[in-house]
Amino acid sequence: MKKDGHIELMAPAGNFESLQAALTNGADSIYFGVEQLNMRARASINFTIDDLPEIAKRCEAKGVRTYLTLNTIIYDHDLSIIKTLLDAAKAANITAVIAMDQAVIAYARQIQMEVHISTQINITNIETVKFYALFADTMVLSRELSLRQVKKICNQIEKEQIKGPSGNLVEIEIFGHGALCMAVSGKCYLSLHSHNSSANRGACKQNCRKKYTVIDQESGFEIEIDNEYMMSPKDLCTLDFLDQVIDAGAKVLKIEGRGRAPEYVATVIKTYREAIDAYYEGTYTKEKVAEWMKALEKVYNRGFWSGYYLGQKLGEWSDGPGSQATQKKVYVGKGMHFFPKSNIAEFKIEAYDIKLGDKLLITGPTTGVEEFTLEEMMVNDEKLEVAKKGDSCTIPTKFRVRLSDKLYKIVAS
Repeated sequence: MKKDGHIELMAPAGNFESLQAALTNGADSIYFGVEQLNMRARASINFTIDDLPEIAKRCEAKGVRTYLTLNTIIYDHDLSIIKTLLDAAKAANITAVIAMDQAVIAYARQIQMEVHISTQINITNIETVKFYALFADTMVLSRELSLRQVKKICNQIEKEQIKGPSGNLVEIEIFGHGALCMAVSGKCYLSLHSHNSSANRGACKQNCRKKYTVIDQESGFEIEIDNEYMMSPKDLCTLDFLDQVIDAGAKVLKIEGRGRAPEYVATVIKTYREAIDAYYEGTYTKEKVAEWMKALEKVYNRGFWSGYYLGQKLGEWSDGPGSQATQKKVYVGKGMHFFPKSNIAEFKIEAYDIKLGDKLLITGPTTGVEEFTLEEMMVNDEKLEVAKKGDSCTIPTKFRVRLSDKLYKIVAS
């Protein structure tokens, strides 16, 4: 649960595994999409409308706020769907909706549901904040602003006492970590023009992440570019200047990644949780930052840069098509049984061998993400050091394992 006066750590949830990983590792709030009307409609396994009560139940038990993303372009044929979805979210006690289309904003206000303005609106100044304060309590600023600009807006909200419908001062949310888009605040039409698949409807084909050659059409001259992935920005990372981010006055720090694996959510949220707590405890140091950065490098990333926040080194592009993570997971097997009295889990090995000393990862819709080092196991009722494909093995754990859980081995990339 968020402490009074502390910045809110907001986690992505693309499925129940990631949701549980966020809850376990210290998120103050989570944001998620339902089916097709969100900006990650095609990128992740989205929740269904029937999942809303379970999402709310799990989060309420932890004192965690829940935000439904309904931030795509809305057409006439979508109107009945959004009303059904918002009604269901309201009934399930979902905290707020993140929106950009006025149809969504208007209906949410009609049913008295809290509204957060999406970054797709591209809020860049205090007058726009004043306008949307008529409808919303929280606003996500444009990703292209510097921290100086963010701080100025936050100071003006305080100075002019700009309040939302709730009667509280408007809260500002900014992006803290994750993928960045070549387009202004994510409004990209490249995928629509090339594949008739609109990024603004959550169906981006990620053309920008590919390798291109630039040719002068008049002369046929091929322009040499040092970085071949010239439209694919590195991932945003604010951890090494998190003190400046918090000092800017934003109330919510959003972690991008609804399309990422649950271990990504677990690692990033755990790392930023520790960093935020260290800031407020007065123990945020360069030495700790170095260790936190090593942890972030282990999970999916395209390299890191500071985005536009520091007003320098603009336009840092990735030098490869995919992740630069220092480690990856490989599927090993699945959970078969759990003995609660002895805390022993039984697994069926279906792929790679495992041996004592291996780093293992278990994921599941209820379990979330658990990582540990294999120190002992029984293989086919014998105490062995290696379990091979087809073997049944039992492993002592400090957490409950379920039949739906999957077992992975973590290896160097």
